[in-house]
Amino acid sequence: MKQKEIVDLNNSNNTPAVSIVGVGYVGLTLAAILSNAGIKTYAVDIDKDKIDIIKKGKSYFFEPGLNEFVKEGIESKKLIPTTNYKAAIENSDITFICVGTPSNPDGSVNLDFVFKSVKSILENIKSDLIIVQKSTVPVGTGKRIKKMIDKYNSKDININLISSPEFLREGSAVFDTIFPDRIIVGGNSKKAIKKVVALYEKIDNFAKNVKQNDFMEYALLYTNRKRNEDLASFFKRVIETDLESSELIKVTANSFLALKISFANSVSRLCAQNRAKTADVMVGIGSDHRIGKSFLTPGLGYGGGCFPKDVAGMINYANSYNFSFNILDEAVKINETQVYFAISKIKKLLGEDLRNKKAAFLGLSYKPGTSDVRKSQASRLLRKILDRGMAVFVYDPQAISEAKKKISHKNLTYIDNIKDVFKKADIIILATEWNEFVDFDYSKITKDMNSLNFFDGRGVIDEDKIKELGFNFIGF
Repeated sequence: MKQKEIVDLNNSNNTPAVSIVGVGYVGLTLAAILSNAGIKTYAVDIDKDKIDIIKKGKSYFFEPGLNEFVKEGIESKKLIPTTNYKAAIENSDITFICVGTPSNPDGSVNLDFVFKSVKSILENIKSDLIIVQKSTVPVGTGKRIKKMIDKYNSKDININLISSPEFLREGSAVFDTIFPDRIIVGGNSKKAIKKVVALYEKIDNFAKNVKQNDFMEYALLYTNRKRNEDLASFFKRVIETDLESSELIKVTANSFLALKISFANSVSRLCAQNRAKTADVMVGIGSDHRIGKSFLTPGLGYGGGCFPKDVAGMINYANSYNFSFNILDEAVKINETQVYFAISKIKKLLGEDLRNKKAAFLGLSYKPGTSDVRKSQASRLLRKILDRGMAVFVYDPQAISEAKKKISHKNLTYIDNIKDVFKKADIIILATEWNEFVDFDYSKITKDMNSLNFFDGRGVIDEDKIKELGFNFIGF
């Protein structure tokens, strides 16, 4: 793997046109930012409903700041949403594949969307093209795509494959696209790598003048970076490598972070046995600069569309080589059982029988800053306490509409205003660390509650302050 300065190609008058295949969190965010950076960008997807929404200058999912960039891209006519592969690919110099790669039942990665996208791209190529594989895939996927490309390469048309994994965090996808902490570009063609890096550099140039207020709320959450100004210069963040290493970097990074979360949660269980203060232990650990404080706050565990899938994919990939990745197996077990540890905490406040106890439940999304409830540990905890007979009033600032599609129960009531969620409640359960919950003035609702109990499932509430209000408090 090499990291080095790359020739500046941005002075060229030949600005490439780009197409993005797949308009999910990664694809739409990248398309919107590229179009705002002055790049003609086709956003391609087979889902007409999604494309129609984007044509109106809006995102079809919640992501801080994204609507403004989509709107600007549409108004400038640099962002072109379409279901037409032919028009997009024929007019592109670089195509990014940003489609979903869900897990199969056995934990392996389903690559159907990736290969279908490659096939559709190849069927519509009319001139030289760089295909950038950005979807999260297992090692070896690039080789399989390369075999498909080799059948189409000719003397007249040259097709190059690049792997450039995304590292976007939902809730800060706009920030991570504009201010990435590393840029991985893997492939066999130095010329193709440099063209892709030059495209990213255009985003970096755009970043120098972008207004950040609309998408910074959760941008530095879970990071060691305290200020955006701490970011290294562009070329110091670029890492050139080969296809296989590029593919492995992404799933390895997510697997390590998931492992770190499960480690913190394991320590919290140990602290519960000997009355040690988990928060103090974690501060002591995280103060070691070799470890860092990020992802060392015990809580309900990891979720979302990436960590569970990538860890499962990593384990499956290791198994294909007859290698048992036992440490990741344990991380998964800890994450799966953490919700039961949370319930044991709730029972310490309410007693063993949770039937007919009423909870004010704060949070449904798997993390703040997103409406995504996929593999959400908050939603999972909600289901578990409903199964135990609790009556639950639940509020989330963005995820209610998504949750309603997945969770319904006779004892579950969705609330549209946070002030109405606490009435006659026996306990407040904070399950997602939205700033609205962290900053809320709980003194205003103490008289509305039946009894004052507070379970902090994310380690974000000031314990001393909440106890001063008369709450019995417990966390991890």
